[in-house]
Order: sequence, then C-alpha cells, then structure tokens
Amino acid sequence: MKTEDKLNKIEEQIKAEQQSISYDIKDFTIEYYVQKYLDKEDVDDNELYVPEYQREFIWEPTRQSKFIESIILGLPIPLIFVAEIEETGRLEIVDGSQRIRTLAAFINNQLQLSRLEKLNELNGLYFKDLKPSRQRLIKNSSMRMIVLSSRANEDIRNDMFGRINTSSVPLLPMETRRGIYRGKFMDFITDLAVNPLFKKLCPIDRHFEDRREEEELILRFFAFSEGYPKFKLNGVDLENGSVAKFVDNYLAKQNEIFNEFEIVKKKSDFMAMLTFVESVFKNKGFGKHQNSQSTSRPYFEAIALGCHFALKSGKSINTSDLSWSTLDKKNPNNFFHLLSGRYHTHKPKAIQERIDYVTSKLTS
Repeated sequence: MKTEDKLNKIEEQIKAEQQSISYDIKDFTIEYYVQKYLDKEDVDDNELYVPEYQREFIWEPTRQSKFIESIILGLPIPLIFVAEIEETGRLEIVDGSQRIRTLAAFINNQLQLSRLEKLNELNGLYFKDLKPSRQRLIKNSSMRMIVLSSRANEDIRNDMFGRINTSSVPLLPMETRRGIYRGKFMDFITDLAVNPLFKKLCPIDRHFEDRREEEELILRFFAFSEGYPKFKLNGVDLENGSVAKFVDNYLAKQNEIFNEFEIVKKKSDFMAMLTFVESVFKNKGFGKHQNSQSTSRPYFEAIALGCHFALKSGKSINTSDLSWSTLDKKNPNNFFHLLSGRYHTHKPKAIQERIDYVTSKLTS
C-alpha cells in the first residue's frame, strides 16, 4: 500500500498537469467549417488549415460517400480536434482533415456519391442535385470541435498531437508492409532508407518519426517511375484505386522478380538522382524551403521524379534559373498551385503534371 505522502504527491502532480491544459469545446455548422477551410486556402492562409504532414488526401470516394451518408442520417460524428496557433491566430487541424476536406468537396460539387447501401437513391448524385431544403439541412448540421488553446505551450501541444495521432490510429501502410511483403525488394528499400545522403536531403516531420516514412517515399519513387505516365502496373490502375494499393501491388511483384541486375540499376538511378538534388537544390534538398524540418510527399515526388526523368532524357540540363522551385504563398507560382491540390492529390493526372513541370524546367 502506498504511503499517504506518496498519494498526496500523485494528486498534486495530476492537478498541476491538468491546469496546464486549456481547451474549449465548440459546436459549429458544416457550412462554417467549410467556409473557414476554403477561404484563402489557395494561398495557404485559411483560418482552419491542414498542417503539412496531413496534406495528402487519402480517403477514397467510397469512404467519402459513406461519411456524407452518416451526416445526412444524423449519425454521431467523431470530434474535430484543432490547435490554436498564437503566432497567426489560425486553427491547425490535428484530427479531422479528411472529414473537413470531404465536406468541402461535397458542398462544392466535387464529390459524386457512390456505393451507398442505406441511401442508395443518392448514388450518382452531387450536392447540387439535392432539394434546396436538403442542402440547407446538410449545411446547417453541426459538428463538435475541441480547440486546444494557444495558452497551452508547444510541449503540451506536441504531446497531445502525438497521443491523438498514435493512440487510436492504425499502422501506416509502410509499417504494415514490413510484416506482409517480406522479400529482396523490401530489404533493398530498407537499406536505401538509411543512406546518409538521403537522410540529409529528406528531413522527416516529427509526426512521422520512426514510422517508416523514408521507406514510403522511396517505394513511391520506384513505383511511380515505372508506372509513369499512366500509372498502371500489373493490372492495377491508380486512377481507380488508392496509392496504398498501387504500391502494395508493385512491392509484391518486385519481391518476386528482383535480382542482382535490378539492384545495381535501381540503386544507380536513385543515387544519381540524390547526387543531382544535392548539387542543385543546395541547403534545401527535398524540403520546400531552406532548413525545412519536414518533407512533403507531393513535393518529394515532383522533385525526385522530375530530376530522375530529366537525367534520363538525354537533354541538356538547365539549372541557371531555379526561381520556379521557390514556393511563396503570398506570390504563388505555377509550381505552388500544382502542389496545392485539395482533393485528388494522387490521381495520375495530378502526379504527372507535377513531375512533368519539374522535368520541363530542368530540360528547357
């Protein structure tokens, strides 16, 4: 049995930690969330914003449709969790970015409902196809949001981010692959992920630390380079499926056919690309800006594959003007817009446009 002194210390510690956490619970309409997310989103100055590490939109149309169906049916919806950032006054979405973007896509008629079972009469319809009264009911539906106050210091915010993003979130695809898709190619990817030059050029966001993000990026590099430009491999079409399924299929096939010749060839291509990136994008590598602490997946794919195809093209390489690669939300250029997709961030057309843009700039 614990002593009275020990029990008192426990209570004191609990109270002290509770006092350092400050948050509010608020209810807003769906229309409010969508407005706060979309207004100035094109220049990355929206009040309710998706942080860099969550920029990839991974929900497939079927999952998006089922979420909308739940809203219409009035089923309980998980809370949106955001953090108030003192420096900007903006609200960073910690948990709920896929839901917010799905709502924005639906209300803006960019999501066609599909494969619904309960409300199957809605299949094939857009928001605009509904009665005006139903549209208003949807927009006026409320969702609850937890707002972590800016009074909570950064350590507390980071701790809560970590708890939310790891306590109830299933394994990331790359974490799962290591157990399912064992083989020579998986070992090859793992070896490249610890290459010193790659690690130097490719900073990993703290939310993805120790979660195999490096291997995810490298696997995409090879899968997309071989699937380019239509992104169809081994009977799997990225246009009608997810990135996870596309690269899963690629990894499984490579494990079957990988040999010494392929090891030499792929490593040579990868290292040539890394060396080129190091020499051209000095002090930046695969970061969007100098001294970046994270690597955006779309940006990595664009730079890595754009450089790879430029080197393979046989054309003269032009690195005298790299102004096109500078990303400034106050003065957005074409590259900024290509990387700022809201919903279909990894459809074949979007990936190809990003890659082709970099390749063309380097070989113009």
